[in-house]
Amino acid sequence: MLSDKDRTLLKLIAQDCRLKPEELSIQTGLTVEYIEKRISDWEKEKVIVGYQPMINWDRTGDDKVSALIEVKVLPQRGYGFDKIAKRLQRYPEIKALYLMSGGYDLSVLIEGKTMQDVALFVAEKLASLEHVQSTATHFVLRRYKQDGIELMGEEETLQRLVVSP
Repeated sequence: MLSDKDRTLLKLIAQDCRLKPEELSIQTGLTVEYIEKRISDWEKEKVIVGYQPMINWDRTGDDKVSALIEVKVLPQRGYGFDKIAKRLQRYPEIKALYLMSGGYDLSVLIEGKTMQDVALFVAEKLASLEHVQSTATHFVLRRYKQDGIELMGEEETLQRLVVSP
């Protein structure tokens, strides 16, 4: 179980992983040594599994296509959904993979350069897997918020094409 101080420390790291132990010490009242030890322990225990910046790729001019894919899977005896999930998580195209409740079993977030890349991945690598019963692909048209961070500023509005008869 996490103490309140450790929970506060983790939340600060999650908000800005660039903060130095000295800065975290000022904000939490914890010693630099304690913070360095906790971070090291959490990295070993896989509580902290990485330090990644969030990039708003829409502003870079790089073309990327994202899709959320609903996957229905036949669970395997003795493994449930874990065996196919372990296989799927190895694909670099897959950015997130979740076991879901409701009308489908796995939610898969993938990225590709084009819609065709995504479609080919689904057809050739995902839907063709043993135990996959069906897939439904939903392309992401625009990201407004991700990981709690708003990606569209208040001054921005969608530029819509005027359609006239």
